Amino acid sequence: MKNKITLILVILFSFNFVFAQKIQKDTLTRKQLLIKDPLTPSKAAFYSAVVPGLGQIYTGKYWKLPIIYGALGTSGYYYFYQSRKMKVFRDIYKRRIAGYTDDIYARRIFQNDQLIQGMNFHKRYRDLSVLFFMGFYLLNILDANVGAHLMQFNVDNKLTFRPHLEPDLIDANLNYGLTLNIKL
Repeated sequence: MKNKITLILVILFSFNFVFAQKIQKDTLTRKQLLIKDPLTPSKAAFYSAVVPGLGQIYTGKYWKLPIIYGALGTSGYYYFYQSRKMKVFRDIYKRRIAGYTDDIYARRIFQNDQLIQGMNFHKRYRDLSVLFFMGFYLLNILDANVGAHLMQFNVDNKLTFRPHLEPDLIDANLNYGLTLNIKL
């Protein structure tokens, strides 16, 4: 009986000593972890490719999200607007070829060639809005990648690059230049 109690006490105290040891937590912040991780730029670019703006969220640059979604949303809006206008011109043209003249442009557009020009006009701007959408999408991915790379760039006070202005005491001219300081 005494051996069992001793065994139980030894087990309880050994667990107590195991849990009493302090676990060293990593004191690095999330930003410092992102700076140390060499895969951060590629992860940010991948995340932005999957969902636009997710790479900026990953790197902590939340202020860029309205710009990204504003650009993509505007391009998408103009795509649908120009498509709708192009279809209106196309439908009116088809109706006029069929012999109907009771359309909304009956008093403003008299010739069918003008309807074709209007359709081509809206088709061109619809295609341009697709190109703008793709350009903003690729710019989003590029921005996430470059932003993550720049997080890893050394910008502490040991490395400075400043303009240098100094008056010349002999002839009262202003000497100017650039100063590069590297403190090791």
